[in-house]
Amino acid sequence: MDPTTGNRPTYPAGHHATALTHALVAAGRGYSVIPLTRAKLPAVRSPHHAGHGPDPCRGACGRPGHGIHDATADPLAVRRLFAAAPWATAYGIACGVPPHHLIGIDLDTKHGADGLTALHLLAEEHHFVLPPTVTVRTPSGGHHLYFSGPPAPPVPNSAGRLAPGIDIRGTGGYLVGPGSRTSRGTYRLAPGTPRTPAPAPAALLRLLTRPPNAPVHHADPHPSRHTPPNPAPALLRFVRTAPDGQRNARLFWAACRAYESGLGQEMATALTTAALHTGLTEREARATIASAARR
Repeated sequence: MDPTTGNRPTYPAGHHATALTHALVAAGRGYSVIPLTRAKLPAVRSPHHAGHGPDPCRGACGRPGHGIHDATADPLAVRRLFAAAPWATAYGIACGVPPHHLIGIDLDTKHGADGLTALHLLAEEHHFVLPPTVTVRTPSGGHHLYFSGPPAPPVPNSAGRLAPGIDIRGTGGYLVGPGSRTSRGTYRLAPGTPRTPAPAPAALLRLLTRPPNAPVHHADPHPSRHTPPNPAPALLRFVRTAPDGQRNARLFWAACRAYESGLGQEMATALTTAALHTGLTEREARATIASAARR
């Protein structure tokens, strides 16, 4: 029985064997894994009574069923976890744990978002290059980028904090591994992807670990020696290229970044013009920018 639905599985048994095979390959490359259901949830039942708040055990009892806390790279332990969940057709890769201290960048394309474009604009704004790294194609048309990180500070999980369409999987989170079959389809490695994750660029790490609402740029005490990066061109292009369904979200995010950089008032007119280019009315654009200023 699938613990997430209470129903007997109707998918081919080979999907379970395929997921186990791919999970063992991932474990052989140092990733800690857990079996997942077709709904991308931990597949092993909790050994404790559910419905009484968060489980404080986190695996201290020695039994499986504690979600991400079960994650392991031990092949025998991986087989045991999958044996305890014959309905599992997918597997999760734990983030933030040795040896890779994995950071997952989930670039979404649903609801008009364009996470890949947003990430490239961030890279341009903050002057870092995205190195070739492990890339997984998701069933929805998005991508998972794998980067290795330092042991500390921990990278928190977030959804849309960096930009619309960019979710982060850090410590305590997991990525659906390639070869997994879910209710939405199959996760696959992109052609030509490297075998191991590239180190995360230092500027990207700073973005991922900075406190929420903290300014991205700071005044340079020696302006004659260094000119702070100007985010305006990338932010305006990000707004102007917004697809239907993401116009307000992109404008709000760009306006927030502008105010964090101390350029909010200076860029307000240009942001409004960029928003008008996407089809927003002047009233809508000014209201969105005002909301960002209050934030």
